[in-house]
Amino acid sequence: MKRKLIGAIGVAGMMIGVAACGGSGGGDNKASGADAGNTITVWLMSGSNPPNWTKQITAAYEKKYPGKKVKIAVQPWDGIQQKLTTALSEDTPPDVIEVGNTQTPYYAQTGGLKDLSSDKAALGASSWLPAMAKSSVYDGKQIAVPWYAASRVVVYNKKIWSGAGITTLPKTQDELFQDLGKIQAKGTKDALYLPGQDWYAFDGMLLDAGADLVKKSGDTYKANLDTPQAAQAINLYKKLNSYGTAPKDKDEATPQQSDVFAKGDVGAFIGLGWEGAGALTKNPKLKDQIGYFPLPGKTAAKTSAVFLGGSNLAISQGTKNPKGAMNFLKLAMSDQFEGALAKEGGVVPNKAALNSNLAGNDFGTVSAAAAANGGTTPLIPEWGSVENAPNPITTLFMTGVLQGQSPSAAAQKADTEMDKRLSQK
Repeated sequence: MKRKLIGAIGVAGMMIGVAACGGSGGGDNKASGADAGNTITVWLMSGSNPPNWTKQITAAYEKKYPGKKVKIAVQPWDGIQQKLTTALSEDTPPDVIEVGNTQTPYYAQTGGLKDLSSDKAALGASSWLPAMAKSSVYDGKQIAVPWYAASRVVVYNKKIWSGAGITTLPKTQDELFQDLGKIQAKGTKDALYLPGQDWYAFDGMLLDAGADLVKKSGDTYKANLDTPQAAQAINLYKKLNSYGTAPKDKDEATPQQSDVFAKGDVGAFIGLGWEGAGALTKNPKLKDQIGYFPLPGKTAAKTSAVFLGGSNLAISQGTKNPKGAMNFLKLAMSDQFEGALAKEGGVVPNKAALNSNLAGNDFGTVSAAAAANGGTTPLIPEWGSVENAPNPITTLFMTGVLQGQSPSAAAQKADTEMDKRLSQK
């Protein structure tokens, strides 16, 4: 997972075309053409491959297929769009690649990914979580497979919450507001630290409100932020932001909210497991004081929707090792290694039946529960351009409203910029 923010796992900012390699078809031993060489190359992203999992899947592959080798190359998230775009257009691309869940439509449109439709049953498609599986399909084709996910939850300081007399965790948004008010009344300035441009936390609120960020207009997409649903979401965000002193014009990495939480005087923030772990590393005195719970919904019947950040695995269209690539993919997607990844990495597996592997991981357990009500940003190739910095949703809409503009006025400004980006080719 990307160490700045896991949500960015699923965000592409790609505006450079991939040279289509032509043709399609499944993998496995039915794939056309013979493998060229005995080694497959697998590109995984930094933080996505826990050491024991990597060692074990490599050994298992080489044992199951004698004489065959697998080379796992770990890539940094920074600059991966350009690097992968270039690699997929070359004659010898990596055979198996990890791509962010909302990156997948871009690569699919450009022809860089192999159609896996004929193999999806063998890859376990019938059991995949629908919210995760959605991003692996493009134009009706199984163009990738859902590998793992994570969702943001409320990370809280148990000592501060109990010190405010709170004995049970909130189950509704009104209860959350009441609890945050109690914490502030006890002298904690940041009952909730929520920066004004925490895009992925906000996207969950947009999803929960039923906001559609784009609408189809003929053969193109148009921005659709100026709606009652988006206004509802930003008003909720604004209220939550009011329970702390977080800047209205900065994101969760400026400064890193885990560093702010590590000081020990913040009641809670909305974040990911690695952020809680990072705070503990910075301040070991927080041991046993960090807890997690899902962001509550309007009623106790359902938690708030969340942005489901995550990664898919795909086979390069131009692979010279289609059989070996599919064999690795089947191994990685097996219950054994999908479960092992969840257990060691604390990520949400692609099947609910494998959530037992998260036992003992407080964040992973809560994240998996929240993921049941997860969603993504629009799964269209053009979306990557929208999130290129500066993201108009954060800079024009979110910060605009938090600094006093009406939701409609701020949305109109953001929609104008989004339309420009959605029209880019």
